[in-house]
Amino acid sequence: MKYLNFILILLLFAGCEGPKPRKPVQVKSKSFYKESIERSKKLLAQEQELIQNIIKNDSTREYFDSPYGFSYFYEVENQSSTYQLKTDDEVVLTYTMMTMNNDTLYTAEEIGVVQHAIDKSQLFPGLRNGIKLMKQFDKVTFLFPSSQGYGYKGDGNKIKPSTPLKTSVELLRVVQNKDSLNLK
Repeated sequence: MKYLNFILILLLFAGCEGPKPRKPVQVKSKSFYKESIERSKKLLAQEQELIQNIIKNDSTREYFDSPYGFSYFYEVENQSSTYQLKTDDEVVLTYTMMTMNNDTLYTAEEIGVVQHAIDKSQLFPGLRNGIKLMKQFDKVTFLFPSSQGYGYKGDGNKIKPSTPLKTSVELLRVVQNKDSLNLK
């Protein structure tokens, strides 16, 4: 009986090893990341070529290149305003989202009136940066590569993965942050 207890205690201690770490099921190599970067660069180049072709074939508008990596044109430009939007200014706007072929994805009515704090709200990157280029009462159409839109995931609804977007934005009102007001 003594030997049986001794053997049971010995087995109990022998079976009490700590947990062994599991190895990852899939290891991503450096080549995976390099291939992903190359795919992204190729996609961006194709989308930029598409945008440049749209610009080249549209002689009725003057297009501008933004410092953020997209192009745009004014539908209506408020030339009397000189105020540049600053962080924390609030804007009220509406916008329509389309494909580069002008197929409407979301109308301004579907989206509704949007209140946005500059550099604070959760708009997609291109729109967040495009608004900074606008003045009150401007109406601007932006041509965003997919990396400036909803990227490789899409929005899970009407915007498919890797879809470049044409977005028409109307800036209805600007409420300047009290810190950016010129108090005299």
